[in-house]
Amino acid sequence: MTPEEAIVATADRIAVLLEAGADPRTPLPGAEWTVGEAAAHLALAGKLMADIGAGEDRPYGDGTPSGLAAANRAALAVFPQRDPAVLGAEIADRARAFVAAAAGCSPREAVLTPMGPMDRATLGSYLLTHLLGHGYDIAVALRGPHMVDREVVAFTLPFIRLAMPRVVNPGAAGHHACYLLRIGRDRFAVTFADGVPTVTDTPPRRPDCTIAIDPVAFLLLALGRWTAPTVMARAKVVVWGRKPWLGLRFPMLFTAP
Repeated sequence: MTPEEAIVATADRIAVLLEAGADPRTPLPGAEWTVGEAAAHLALAGKLMADIGAGEDRPYGDGTPSGLAAANRAALAVFPQRDPAVLGAEIADRARAFVAAAAGCSPREAVLTPMGPMDRATLGSYLLTHLLGHGYDIAVALRGPHMVDREVVAFTLPFIRLAMPRVVNPGAAGHHACYLLRIGRDRFAVTFADGVPTVTDTPPRRPDCTIAIDPVAFLLLALGRWTAPTVMARAKVVVWGRKPWLGLRFPMLFTAP
């Protein structure tokens, strides 16, 4: 599977859930939105991402979690469509529009996105991550199968790595530590210096804490859908190193976008 195939397949699986007689008023567990609002948001975001991928300038929020949330509320307020079947078709169509737009451009060309500048390949990773997060919420709300699996999680890592320094929790101020993350077969390091993280392929020094975590658990934890205790209770993570206790703190160093 390619990243582009993962985007289309994920959007299609969301569309299938929404087209199966879904009630748009169904609340999302642990969230303020309903299924209809989440689907509308995905349709709007799909159009935004496709436009950006095609080279259009589409300012949206200020790149912070709070700024993005405000922009989302404003966009939903002027977009009344809440029919799940209609929105599911739009989500699928706009995923294909993004892939088609990206196919005609260099994957390394920089574009400006709601989370700051990134290349088009990372923008695709961003779109996939976004679809998986909200698609998971919709699946849980509708008691259907979610679309987060080990294979697609690998394609989200370019965006996750880029976003980490942009979503640091203020509580990380003054933190110093080197973490090595082992997510399935993928590896990367996150090194904090006075609360500022740097993400690299390999650790610049001996890690203080190594975190080996199941890919699905990692993504759901990174997106705030699971908590660290949930991951630990399901035996989806192993932590070791000179300071293994830092593993429990690591997720709290970030604010889920």
